[in-house]
This record gives sequence, C-alpha cells and structure tokens, in this order.
Amino acid sequence: MIAEPTLLSRSVQKENSVVDVSSCASVHHVSSERNENRQKTVRGKRKARECSENAKRKHSKSSNGSLGRAENEQLKNGDVEAVTLFEVVSMGRNAMQAVVDDWIDAYTGDRDSALLDLISFFIQCSGCKGMVTAEMFQSKKGTDVMSKMVEDLDEDSGEYPLIMSGLYWKRFRSHFCEFVSVLVAQCQNCVIFDGYLLNTLISLLTELSDSRVRAFRHTCTLAAVKLLSALVNVALNLSVSVDNSQRLYEVELAKMASKRASPRLDRIQRKISELQDRKCEIENMMDAIFKGVFLKRYRDVIPEIRAICMEELTVWMKLYSSVFLNDSYLKYVGWMMHDKQPDVRLKCVLGLQALYQDQSSSKMDLFTIRFKERMISMTLDKDHEVAIQAMRLLMVISQSCEDVLSPDDHKNVFQFVYCSHRPLATTAGEFLYNRSERHRELVLARVRALIHFHTENELHQHVLYLVDSLWDSAGALLKDWTGLTSLLLPHTSCQEQALSSAEEAFVIELILASVRQAAEGPPLSGRGAGKKVRLPVASFIKWCSDLTGLSDIYDVLIAHNYQLQMWDSSAGTPLLYTPDPKLQKALLSFVVEHVFTSPEQDTHSSKDGRLEDLHRRRNLLAAYCKLIVHSVLEMSMATELFKQYVKFYNDFGDIIKETLNRTRQMDKMESARTLVQCLQQLYLRLKQEQDRGNTCSSRVQTYSSIKELARRFSLTFGWDQIKSRESLAMIHRDGIEFVFKGFVQQSEKHSPPYISYLTILSEFSSKLLKPDKKTIYSYLQKFAGEQVINNREESWMPLIYYRASLMGTAEGEDAISFISSDTNKQPSLSNRSRSPSVRQVNSEGMNSQQITSEVQVFNNAIYKRVGDNFFNIKTLVLRSSDEVDVDTVDIDG
Repeated sequence: MIAEPTLLSRSVQKENSVVDVSSCASVHHVSSERNENRQKTVRGKRKARECSENAKRKHSKSSNGSLGRAENEQLKNGDVEAVTLFEVVSMGRNAMQAVVDDWIDAYTGDRDSALLDLISFFIQCSGCKGMVTAEMFQSKKGTDVMSKMVEDLDEDSGEYPLIMSGLYWKRFRSHFCEFVSVLVAQCQNCVIFDGYLLNTLISLLTELSDSRVRAFRHTCTLAAVKLLSALVNVALNLSVSVDNSQRLYEVELAKMASKRASPRLDRIQRKISELQDRKCEIENMMDAIFKGVFLKRYRDVIPEIRAICMEELTVWMKLYSSVFLNDSYLKYVGWMMHDKQPDVRLKCVLGLQALYQDQSSSKMDLFTIRFKERMISMTLDKDHEVAIQAMRLLMVISQSCEDVLSPDDHKNVFQFVYCSHRPLATTAGEFLYNRSERHRELVLARVRALIHFHTENELHQHVLYLVDSLWDSAGALLKDWTGLTSLLLPHTSCQEQALSSAEEAFVIELILASVRQAAEGPPLSGRGAGKKVRLPVASFIKWCSDLTGLSDIYDVLIAHNYQLQMWDSSAGTPLLYTPDPKLQKALLSFVVEHVFTSPEQDTHSSKDGRLEDLHRRRNLLAAYCKLIVHSVLEMSMATELFKQYVKFYNDFGDIIKETLNRTRQMDKMESARTLVQCLQQLYLRLKQEQDRGNTCSSRVQTYSSIKELARRFSLTFGWDQIKSRESLAMIHRDGIEFVFKGFVQQSEKHSPPYISYLTILSEFSSKLLKPDKKTIYSYLQKFAGEQVINNREESWMPLIYYRASLMGTAEGEDAISFISSDTNKQPSLSNRSRSPSVRQVNSEGMNSQQITSEVQVFNNAIYKRVGDNFFNIKTLVLRSSDEVDVDTVDIDG
C-alpha cells in the first residue's frame, strides 16, 4: 500500500524545509523505441497492456473506478477499453466536471487506487509513454522512484503536450489547467482536508518540478502553480465563512442574557475555530508549494517556466493580497523585470498593471520607489510590446499615484510621441492627453495668448471676427468648450494663474462666439457666407429627416399591402409597391442596430428613461414584425429576429413568439424552413470561427446557446403532433441532408464535418410521432448506412445520440457527455475505437426492413407536399450571404 505522507508544520517550513516525498510514482515503459514524430506517438493507438494493475483494479472494483459507473460497467462486461484521466481531459470541458466527481467517488472508496490514477495522469501529461503501477509503489519509495521515472522519460524525444504546436494542444493546456482548478474546487468541502490527498499531490509535483527533464519540470510546475491558485480561492471562501460566522457570533452575543442560547454560541465558536484551522492548513499548503516549487523555478533556464511563475504570482497578489501583496513577494516581480526574455518581462508588466489598477498601490509604495527607474527605462525596451505595456503601466501609476512620477519623468515619457513605432507613439499620446492638468495648462496658455492679442489690439474688439479667422486652424481649441469652461472655475492649485474679471468676460464671449459659429456659421459683414458650415448643417438635416421618416415606412408598406388585398388586382396595379432588396436590407439593419442592442448602463439615467427606451425599441420591433406577418417582407427576413429569441427573451420574447406563431399559421412549411435557416446559419458561423482558431466572441452564439434555441423552437409546436408532423419531418430531413451532404458510404473513414449538428436536431425528436420517427430513421440509414450508424468511435457520438432520440431509448444519455458544446473535436492520443460511455445498441433496434408500408406512404406524402421547392441549404446560405451583409449587421450571441 502507499505510505501515508505528512505535510511539514509551518514552523519547519519557515526554516526553508521542503515537503518530503513519501509517496511517489514510477514509470514502466511500454516500448523502448524512439519515434521520429512525438506528436504521432502521443496520438497513436495504445498497445495492449498485459497484467496491467490499473486494468485489474478497474475490473475488480467497478464501483470505485475514477471514470464513472457507466464506464466501469463496460469494463466489467469487457465491451470497451478503459479510458484514462488524460484522455477524458483531452476531450474537453464538458466531460471534466463529471470525471472529477467520479474520481472523488472512487477516492472515497479506495484512495490508493484513485490516487494512482491521478499520479498516472500527471505522468502522461508530461509526455511519458509509461504506466504507473501499484507494485512500483510497494517495491520502491522516495526519490529512488522519481529517479527511475526521470531515467525512463529521458530516453524519449524532447516534445511533450505543453509545447506541441496546433490548436488541439493549445486547448489541451487550458483543459489541463482547468482540471486542476475543478479538482480542488470539488474537493474543498470533503477530501481536501483528509491529510493525504494534497500532501501526496504536493510531494509529487514538488519532486517532479525539480527534475532535470524539461517535460516533467515544465508540466509539474504549471500544475503546482495552478494548484496554488485554486487553493487561494479555497482560502478566500474560508475567509468569507469565518467573517460570516464571526458576525453571527457577535449578533448572538449582543442579545440579552435571558434570550441568549449558550449551546448555539458554543456551536458557532466551534465552527469558527474549525474554519480557522482549515484556513491555516490551506495556507500551510500554499507556503509549501511556494517554497518547494516557485522559489526553485522562477529563475529556471526555460523562459516558459519563468513566465508561468510570474503570471501566477501576480494573480495570487491580486486575489489574496492580505498574504501575498507585500515586499517579500513583490521583489520577485521587480527582479524578473530584468529578465533577458521579453515574454517574462511582459508578464511582469501586465501583472503590475492589474495590481496598480486594483486600488492597492498603497501597499506597493516601497516597491514603486525601488523599481520606478526600471519601469521608466522599460519604455525603451527592444521588444515593442513590452515597451507599449510599460508605457501603459506608467499611465496607470500616474493615475493611482500622482506624486510618483516627477515632471522630468513625464517630460521624458512624453517624448515618445515622436517615436517611429506608431503603436508606442499613440500610447504616449494617450498618456499625454489624459494628463488633465497638463491639458488645462496648455489651454490656459493659448487662451492667454488670445487675450493678450485681443486686449492690445487697437483696431476693434469684435470677437466674432477673431473666431471666424481662427476657425479653420484653431477649431479644436475653440470647440474645446469643456476646457474653456474649466478656466472659469476656481482651482486651488493654480491661484497664481487665475483669470481676472476682464479675462473671464473675454473667455465667456469667446465661448458664445464659437458655439454660434459651430451651430449657425452666420456670414459676417464684409465676408462671404460660410459654405463649409452650411453643407454639414444641410447633411445633418437630411439625416434627421431620414430617421424621422423611417418609422412611417412600415405603415406605408402595410397600407399598400392591405389595399392590394381588398381591391381588384387590375384596379390596384398603380398602387403596387414591392420593397426592393436594398430597402429590405436597410430595414433589417436598422432593426438589428437599434433594437437588439443592450442599452448602456448609465447610472445617471432614470428608471423612467430606461423604460421609455425599451418601449421605443418594442414599437420598432413590432412594426417590423407586422411587415413579415402581412407578407410585405419575405418570411426569411425573420431569421435574424428568431436568432435573438433566447438572448432578448425578457424584453421581446412575447413579440418574437407571436411572430413565430402567426407565420406558422400563414405557411407551416415556410415557417419551418425559416427556423432551419436560423439554426444552420448560427451553426455555420460558429464552425467558421472555430476553424479559424478564434475563441467565441460575444457576437457569435455558442453551441449550447444554439441548442437551447432549438429546444425553445421545438416547444412552440405545442402538443398537437399531428398538426405539425409535416413541418417537423421536413426539419429532420433537411438536417440530415445538411449533415451528410457529400458523404459517401463505405468510402469515408471520417465523420462529416457538420455531424455535431445532429445534437441540435435531436431537440425536435420528442415532437415526432412514432411512425414519423421510423420514417426519419429510415431516411437517416439511406445517408449513413447501417455500418456507420453502429460505429462507436468518438467522432460519431452525435449520430449515436440522434439515433437514440429517434428510437426513444436511453442509449444517448451517456453519449451526450462526449459532445463538446463549444469546442472542435480533435483526435485523442490513444485508440478509442469504442466509446467508454455509450452502451451497446440493442440488437432488436430498428432497421430498414422493419419499416412498414404505412411509414413509406407518409414518406412519399412529405415529398409530395414539399415538391421541387424543398429547402436547399446551399441556396439558402448563398442567398443569405448576398442579401445580408454579415460584416455590417452583426447579431450578438
């Protein structure tokens, strides 16, 4: 069995002792050959493991396995191969929460076996091909085991997951960090304080981070600092609990002696003591990680490791300032600002920006004085990004600590406005402009020059002529009414520069003349009219006229449509008016821009003002929806409205839902096509963003939000399944064609690129009648084939889930955990020919021979109803891209 480790006391840690490693792991190589391509090796198929201790343990203790009950049941039946923690974490964030919960259950049952799986996870994340077994724990202890692991890994190539290129490995890094955070967060109320789990884990990471092998050192340092960050969050939660309990104790203590409950006071006091002990224990763990890992690695020879340490250190200072925000820790940031690698210097500067912005600069006075010269000199850094961020750091310091930078410092920094590198020059210009006091001094100096010229002039005293003459050259000064007005206000810091009464009168007259010149541009006697002023005024009036007339165009279009319906077609021909595509695009752009936008959170605006703005936006949306309902605009123009159904449900949900119901009454099939168009356009935009490698911005809806939108759409069909059976069948048929377009059976080894759309399509399966489900299933078999449908590879999980929704079984409940909601699917590092989370399909399931003739009749009826106008996604996407400019009409997700 694994020896139970102990964490050193805080007093021993202060003597620079490091946590002893009493429980370690070792690596057993599966193959001694080196691969020429490390990435191919990591992604390759796993070889069969004879006499694997992990496999035996999982077979014998199915209820305690760290991969969940469903997977252990499959291991027991011998259906699929066991999936490791490393592989599950590689799948994405959706499976992470479940696997952590299952691992905690397994740890509660058998902590040695579960801990062995966790140690194997960190070994695999380091790029090691070996396997950790229980026999190695029993045969060796301490640093000998670590030496064996280092020797085994030293024979491998130099690549490992954290430094591999490609989008998949970049995501793996974030998944790896999140796994550590989720593990600590889920354990904070249970096993984290058992004195075994974290002590063993800290000992392992401390020893591996001190390895001579870069893979172990890099991976375990990242895991250790992320573990410390997670412990910081636990300590913060404990601090909040202690404060709440303390206040509760004071309230109870303030009660009268007759009403005071002594047992309750004792319980509260015991709870406070327990929370304080836990907080002290967490701080001891944090101190052990800091001394055992950070102090050794913050000056590592690998710049990536140094950058990781600096980035996380500033995070600790910001989150847990009571412990970390002091000179004892700040000195490391100051020292590393001299690092020879720009990435490390950049992490230091970015971290200091966050600290100075957090209103905690009072604790950094000594640090600021000590390293001010270095921060100023970093604006001359040879790396442009470091120089720019250093300039921004000085801006933040100037705002939070006004007396830190001297006038000479400002003067030297402002010289960068003449720098040849434009981004640095613009940043310096922003710094210069934001100096409000400096800006006021410049305005005052220029205004005093005008006052001096005006008072000494003996010709005349007409300020209007002076303003008109300076309008083209000094327009920015004359239009700076905020700066001119500030000159009239008293300033205690500039009493010696205060204006006299005559000078104040001139400034007032100057402001009035400049306002009149900007608003009217009146022609002066003896001078020509201001054409440059009249032209902008005319353009402004035209723009206002267009806006005021735009609200009336809805009524005009509806009136024309009504007259055409009431009158004879020949008599109503002169009134025929059909909005052209340009007008339809303009109407849609106007609605999207002025209706589906979140109003700015202005604290000065009243509640009545916000309600009035909401009422105005609802009227605009209702007017546009009337155009669609009365067939003035094409029904497909409602696509952009339906996309916002979930996001703006509280404000416009009733209007959009009523529009959806009215369009369905007009034409059920066309309304269903509009819903399909809405979902597929959102899905295609999401796929395009993922293919580019970009994270989902606020303008692009995520996979989960699209799936929720599909669920809301399915609910609008109500309980009358017969009434909407044709529409629902068309939605499923079109979705299947969209997914399997261009897919050839028996020749395609990979799944279609849009196969995850089937998970969205499954939201409509519950509304189908049983005969219709058989029809759709038969139609699915025509495209996919029986062999593909029974495929159990991970890439086919959406198909399995969709098939289960049609069959009405529960086989897809586990499959959905493998479907990532917001990430692209990537191949795993091991052979997963079968999914560990999907049960075998019942052999009595449907097939094409079991479809009855009645179902075939319904199938033909749908084709007859749709006809040649059956929805074509290619035509739809091309038409949508031609009519709606997605670059100018963006829909927020």
